[in-house]
Amino acid sequence: MIRTHPPEDRGPGAPRDVEVRVLAQPEALVTVRTVAGDLAARAEFPLDAVDDLRLAVDEACTCLAGLARPGTKLTVTFTVDDDRITVTSSVSTTGPTGLPTTTFAWRVLTVLADDVRVLSEAPTAPGEAHRLALRMTLVRPALGASLGASDDHVPPRDAAVSFMPERPGSPGP
Repeated sequence: MIRTHPPEDRGPGAPRDVEVRVLAQPEALVTVRTVAGDLAARAEFPLDAVDDLRLAVDEACTCLAGLARPGTKLTVTFTVDDDRITVTSSVSTTGPTGLPTTTFAWRVLTVLADDVRVLSEAPTAPGEAHRLALRMTLVRPALGASLGASDDHVPPRDAAVSFMPERPGSPGP
C-alpha cells in the first residue's frame, strides 16, 4: 500500500516497500507486471521508465519461474524511493542454479535496468531448497533524458555484475 503521506516516523524520502507472492507460473506473472507499473507510475517515473520496469520485471520473473521448484511461489519485493526502484525477485530451486549472462534475456535485463545482480543462497540443512534471486535497480531518469535518443542508462558491456559462475553442461533458463 502506498500512502499519500509517509507515516510520522518516516521522512518524506523514506523507501516504500511492497511484496508480492504469486505461483511461479507464467500466467501469474501479469500480477507482478501490473504492480511494477503501478508503483513506478505512482512514484511519477516517466512513462518510458514505467514501461522499462514492466518489461524488466517480466523478463526477470519469467527466467526465475522456469527454474522454480514445482508448486512454489515467486516472491517479488519492490523498494521505491525518490530516485530509484529496486526489485528483488526470488524462487526456491531444485539445486544450486545460476543464470547465464550470455542470453538474450540477460541482455534485455541489463539494457532496461541500471543494475542487475544474481543472488544465490544455499540451503542450511540437507533437503532444503536453494534460493535464487535477481535484484535490479531502475534509477529515475534525469529531467529531459527521455526526450533524446540517449543510451546513458545502458551499462557498458564489461560492467561488473554479481553472478554465480555457470557449471559446465548446466541448462540455461
